Amino acid sequence: MCGFAGFTGYLENGSEVLTNMMDKIVHRGPDSAGQYIDEKISMGFRRLSIIDLDNGSQPMFNEDKTIVITFNGEIYNHQELRQELIEKGHVFANNADTEVLIHAYEEYGEDMLCKLRGMFAFVIWDSVKETVFAARDFFGIKPFYYTIANGHFIYASEIKSILEHPAYKKEVNLVALENYLTFQYSVLEETFFKGIYKLMPSFCLTYHDGKLNIKRYWEPTFDMDESKDLDCWVDEIDNAMLDSVEHHKISDVEVGSFLSSGVDSSYVAAVFNGDKTFTVGFDYDKYNEISYAKSLSDKIKIDNYSKLVSSEEYWNAIPKILYHMDEPLADPAAIALYFVSQTAADHVKVALSGEGADEFFGGYNIYHEPHDLASFQKLPSVLRKALAKFAEILPFKFKGKNFLIRASKPVEERFIGNAFMFNEKERAKLLKNPTGKYHHTELTKPYYDKVKNQDDVTKMQYIDINFWLIGDILLKADKMSMAHSLEVRVPFLDKKVFEVARHIPTKYKVNKQNTKYAMRMAAHRHLPDMVAEKKKLGFPVPIRIWIKDEKYYNMIKKAFTSEAASTFFNTNVLMNYLNDHKEGKADNSRKIWTVYMFLVWYNNFFGNGYNGKTADSSS
Repeated sequence: MCGFAGFTGYLENGSEVLTNMMDKIVHRGPDSAGQYIDEKISMGFRRLSIIDLDNGSQPMFNEDKTIVITFNGEIYNHQELRQELIEKGHVFANNADTEVLIHAYEEYGEDMLCKLRGMFAFVIWDSVKETVFAARDFFGIKPFYYTIANGHFIYASEIKSILEHPAYKKEVNLVALENYLTFQYSVLEETFFKGIYKLMPSFCLTYHDGKLNIKRYWEPTFDMDESKDLDCWVDEIDNAMLDSVEHHKISDVEVGSFLSSGVDSSYVAAVFNGDKTFTVGFDYDKYNEISYAKSLSDKIKIDNYSKLVSSEEYWNAIPKILYHMDEPLADPAAIALYFVSQTAADHVKVALSGEGADEFFGGYNIYHEPHDLASFQKLPSVLRKALAKFAEILPFKFKGKNFLIRASKPVEERFIGNAFMFNEKERAKLLKNPTGKYHHTELTKPYYDKVKNQDDVTKMQYIDINFWLIGDILLKADKMSMAHSLEVRVPFLDKKVFEVARHIPTKYKVNKQNTKYAMRMAAHRHLPDMVAEKKKLGFPVPIRIWIKDEKYYNMIKKAFTSEAASTFFNTNVLMNYLNDHKEGKADNSRKIWTVYMFLVWYNNFFGNGYNGKTADSSS
């Protein structure tokens, strides 16, 4: 696991600029650094040594040094691909998976991508064609950012590297802010930094003669197979997961595993046959999973290392975390992931984690909603909408109000993923200068259109794979682990696992009994019933309680009444949200947190907040 940065075109002080870009991501690769510079391109690399410790340094070249690569990730089928390429006459100089990518590019060109099994973001410079070829993995496990400024194509594993290039002038993207307020993460291709973009998952690009071409090379689709019974699907899931975990363990260093109280990480921990698991909890009993994880670790005979995070530690870490995140993210669990990564990094360089199981196998509690609404939605649409309108205009809350409102809408209108913070009316009232771009349905519609013939649960899964998984789940997994120079691998997010998951009928994913039904049955083979059947929780974090505490209330109040806040928001509206929450009139914790995270991020990158300069081995 590593990090890269670079740019096309000549700069007189190009080596100095490239070094500055690389220094910003030293946490991604503290073991070594490398550069390739010519008149056409400058490529930099920071290495975290995992495979072929002695010979895997980058940038790496083909035999005649006409092709150069920098690569972040792991190719889990690199040994099979190596043999295939050797049979075709390619000669290898080392055992690193990086060199497999070079020869695969020589042999197959862009078609190499669908042969890969793994997580990756890479950049290849073909000096003969004078072309940059770059790609990001199928599900977006590894990040890739880029911009074009003053004729330079500038790219990096993290945005903070791009900010070091003199051709780019940073500016807040107000459209990104507006949509973040609804989704709780940066949902657009254009990031919070105007003009800097994400290369989206399963996309590749070429840059040649000043022209950028971006295309999709693969797409996740669902195609239910009703011919197999439940037992057959349970067998297929378990076989796929055992195979995936085995491939994800390939390493020349020790591999550990994250462990919460949930079935996803527990399943991975139970089958990976390693020695160490890692857990964090908070200093509130309801939010502490440590005893649960230790109990499971004892049962599966594996050591568990844990950390109890105090409220003070949590809040003190926020500026540093938002710096590492690059963009605002309002998911409180990101901070929990920061601390579990910190704990793991004290013992191992690689850890397995359970991301992706919910999106693939139907695990989120919200996926029950189509079942819950089914009877009500049999009523005529006119009647449903009338009841919803009546519920909306009532000035008080009552049990079932939200049910009536949501049940009046089709899934395409009510579901954008696991978070829905501010609706369009709320954010227009909150923002000083709302842009009006975009209504949330404008962003999700192209994806709903692709699954218009599927059932509602499958539609929700598809939206989550293309939105929530990319913008929230995998963003925090990569950035929080790499903040501690830890490689996190996600066995559920494997092409072969998805090939099973995409065919499972909905009745075996979500039913009246549970979510992830078939997957839980597969997990039963390796876990106690209490774990396999446990309800989905995520990383529970007590922010609702903390915000009412005088100390943290005042911390947020200071941010909400700051000059920065008044630049973007109507601060009286912000304070109404904060005071109503403190007084118990409404639970506004997630909305308050969403704005507060933006303001901390803004202070880091546009004010005098944490900028990485005091980073140390614990950063």
